[in-house]
Amino acid sequence: MPGRLSLFSSLRTLLLACSVLACGGPHAAPSPQPANAAANARSAADDTVVEAREALRKRDRQRLAAARAAVQAAQHPLASWVEYWELLNRLYEVRADEIEAFHARWPGSYLEDRLRNDWLLELGRRRDWAAIARDYPRFKMNDDREVTCWWLLTEHQAGRDVRDAARAAWFAQRELDDGCQTLAATLFEAKRLGADDVWRKARLAVEANRPAAAKVAVGLFDKLDAKELGEALDNPLHYLRRPAPSNRQRQELRLLALMRVAQNDADVAAGLLEDRRQHGFTPSQAAWGWAFTGRQAAFKLSTDAVAHYRRAWSLLPAAEAAQPGWSEETLVWGARAALRAPQARDRWTLVLKPIAAMAPSTLTDPAWAYWKARALAGTAREGGDGDPQRAEAKRALEELASPLHFYGQLAMEDLGQPLQLPASAAPTTPAERETTRATPGFVRSMHLATLGLRDEARREWNFTLRGLGDRELLAAARWACEVADWQLCINTSDRTRTEFDLASRYPMPYSNEIHQAATAAGLEPAFVFGLIRQETRFMATLRSHAGASGLMQLMPNTARWVAKKIGIDFNPARIEQLYEPALNLKLGTRYLKMVLDDLSGSMPLAAAAYNAGPGRPRRWREGPSLEAAAWAENVPFNETRDYVKKVLANSALYAALLTRQPAVLKARLGPPIGPRDSTTPVNGELP
Repeated sequence: MPGRLSLFSSLRTLLLACSVLACGGPHAAPSPQPANAAANARSAADDTVVEAREALRKRDRQRLAAARAAVQAAQHPLASWVEYWELLNRLYEVRADEIEAFHARWPGSYLEDRLRNDWLLELGRRRDWAAIARDYPRFKMNDDREVTCWWLLTEHQAGRDVRDAARAAWFAQRELDDGCQTLAATLFEAKRLGADDVWRKARLAVEANRPAAAKVAVGLFDKLDAKELGEALDNPLHYLRRPAPSNRQRQELRLLALMRVAQNDADVAAGLLEDRRQHGFTPSQAAWGWAFTGRQAAFKLSTDAVAHYRRAWSLLPAAEAAQPGWSEETLVWGARAALRAPQARDRWTLVLKPIAAMAPSTLTDPAWAYWKARALAGTAREGGDGDPQRAEAKRALEELASPLHFYGQLAMEDLGQPLQLPASAAPTTPAERETTRATPGFVRSMHLATLGLRDEARREWNFTLRGLGDRELLAAARWACEVADWQLCINTSDRTRTEFDLASRYPMPYSNEIHQAATAAGLEPAFVFGLIRQETRFMATLRSHAGASGLMQLMPNTARWVAKKIGIDFNPARIEQLYEPALNLKLGTRYLKMVLDDLSGSMPLAAAAYNAGPGRPRRWREGPSLEAAAWAENVPFNETRDYVKKVLANSALYAALLTRQPAVLKARLGPPIGPRDSTTPVNGELP
């Protein structure tokens, strides 16, 4: 979570020598100074860096220029950041030679590539095609869609066929940007994009609840009535009262209007789709409408979702049903809706349909590898005829099996394998650790962290991790652990693929305090460890934008309510109290136990409630009774769905670490989740 942190004074001591010697910078080291003078000079220069970051926020050109001169004169190890901020503040007027000079001073660094990203966007604004074509191949991160669109435009101008890449980039665009829209307009005018592409983009924009983007896309048509388009998207029910359309343009506008209705009320949209003579859609258009209506119903956990998806599939011939062209999100929610189908055999058949149509990139998600395997096993014929399909399902589970993530743990248990901890990697050697501590990007990141510039520290650190092998990652993770930056420690250790250091991947800081608080609250310590790992990565002074603070991310009002309930003093005006681990853990564990008790002891429901508030999982449990893993996959909020799965998987790992016995994820998932027993009271006080 975002927040300003102050790390430990020991890290300042560790970095003192590096700060004085300008580690990682291109400049010569200064002459030796008395220790006190060196420390004072470093401290003053550090203050200048922090002031420069604030000057960028305020767009203070004069202060940035002065800060840049000061850190350059001091040969400060973070001079590159101040130079970057100063250039960024006036990028609209910067000359190419200034950019090249910066690249030459800081070759291979995060900021060299970050500035290249910013500069490519500026070159697009300037329409400097030659410079884009020259600079883009040097862009290492290559993670900015608008930059990609500018580059594709230069490729098109050079006579190369970029249609497929341009379509992919344009369709993936969520917010309007100049680059992708200019690319689309240019290729449409050149007849490299056609009407089908425009209407698909418009549908995808409406699905993403971006009507403005849909209007811009459809605006590529010269003869479109802008007023009619506005009515279809802004007043859809009124538009749908018009007579059935007689041409494709009005059919497509009508479909966009129907989708807008479905976003607010899937039942109304389904009623409109029932009247085939009135809506006038082709089978393919009607199928898209039914599928999107099903997606909206599934998101609201409506039992009608499965029926809507059935209607969608039924409208398509077999060849088109294999690749219906629906968005990946619509297919994903089709699979989730199918998991809620009441009949087991029917359920697995319906699960396979959308999974079979998913793109390879979607199928890399372990969720769909797992549920596909379950569906294959569930639809296999009885006896020998079904053996090949059951064998395929088993192979899929074996490939997925891993103790390190939710669906990997489920796969292991389905195969009858105990959830054993992976073998520990050999300890990092002194040479490996020394190499890490001499890497400029890591040194700068650590220094940024000591100044409270957490976001900059994280980005510098993550860029430096690119391309590293497992041994290098383990050494970097170990350094972060040693200075108690548990966020960098865990996130780095999580990247290893064949060698594992569970002490850095699943560390246990504040162990005594967590055990004491969990035991006093009547909770399993592993559950609390698993939740905190997901909440804050054990960073005790994190504070979210919403105001949640401390290890267990308590909101002040929640903390005050719990404190009153258990009879301890807490002043919400003194938010820093929540940064004290003992108090935060005492309040957080008591609140978690109250939530757990209110939700029938269900850990998945309690984890969802801790993340999204207790009222939502109370609603989400209504409807059919589902196995807990299927219920978790149907949580409507992306963040909460991911949170529940990770907290439970973390908890199983921590249980294995703490007990040195095989853990069981399914025991934590518990029995099927369904409506609350009517005789069980609701704790309506819970905040």
